[in-house]
Amino acid sequence: MPEKNTYPVQLVQPDGHRVLDRVHAPLVADIDGARLRAMYTDMVVARRIDTEATALQRQGQLGLWPPLLGQEAAQIGSAHALAPDDYVFCSYREAGVAYCRGVAPEDLTRLWRGAAHSCWDPDTVKMTNPAIVVGSQGLHATGYAYAAHLEGAEIATIAYFGDGATSQGDIAEALGFAASWSAPVVFFCQNNHWAISAPVRVQSATPIARRALGYGIPGVQVDGNDALAVLAVTRQALRRARAGGGPSFIEAITYRMGPHTTADDPTRYRTAAELEIWQHRDPIDRLKRLLEREGLWDSAFEATVAERADAVAARLRNATLTMPDPEPLALFDHVYATPHRLIDEERREYAAYLEGAGR
Repeated sequence: MPEKNTYPVQLVQPDGHRVLDRVHAPLVADIDGARLRAMYTDMVVARRIDTEATALQRQGQLGLWPPLLGQEAAQIGSAHALAPDDYVFCSYREAGVAYCRGVAPEDLTRLWRGAAHSCWDPDTVKMTNPAIVVGSQGLHATGYAYAAHLEGAEIATIAYFGDGATSQGDIAEALGFAASWSAPVVFFCQNNHWAISAPVRVQSATPIARRALGYGIPGVQVDGNDALAVLAVTRQALRRARAGGGPSFIEAITYRMGPHTTADDPTRYRTAAELEIWQHRDPIDRLKRLLEREGLWDSAFEATVAERADAVAARLRNATLTMPDPEPLALFDHVYATPHRLIDEERREYAAYLEGAGR
């Protein structure tokens, strides 16, 4: 991976034309029409998941939801670069990545409904659950990557975070350790321009990818609304990690077209004109235009994609609405991997309280 680039890597323009890039295009030369269609399908499904979950929150069925609207290419492009044994450490917004890793739609809202401490079993999909503590996953990913390296595992880990998280000490510490010990971790920053109401310009006076250079880590900017370019640079970084080359940093330039979470009102801090500019750069529209230009788009495919997206959304909605409330004593499950005397004592005390309260 080059140590710096003067502009974001781009392989597909907003109008669907391919870009001649002799460095990065070969990295995705194997992506044929079927795989382009698969990426497009996953992006549409990811948006449909997001739309349905947002609607469920507005209807009082979820306590909160962190929308990913506008970031589908960054998530799906990078997820398609991962090997089954690679491990994903996410923030709270990567529902699209989770879907690609095999998380069932029925499991995506369990945490957000308040019915469980987590959404899915991380070991089954090699992906952690949503991390609410901003930036903490950078340390977790680095530690896991280094431990895997010591054990001789030829895998990579990837840590997803936003531009706001780069101002957190946890990310700085993770970058420092990863560089010093050559941990096979990819730091994937989705620069969506807004950390809640704080614009990216107050996070860094220089492109965020350049921060990595100060740690001795190669950094690259990529057009985060170009799924093919994201796939290329993520593949490059993952291969470097698996081959023992150490960490890499990717800054995917994208845009959060929705609110930070459903508790946020973005109209209070950004203009309608800014949003309109990025709507014209919609990542799903861009990949659709590429498919059209290359003769890969027809009404039958469009109908198939819509049917799949609707089916996934229906599964998510039905599971959310029929999700049972947890048993009160389940609060103590999975706190420790092995039995713990303090937890056992607290469980007994809480059980006695519930019995005395007639519950």
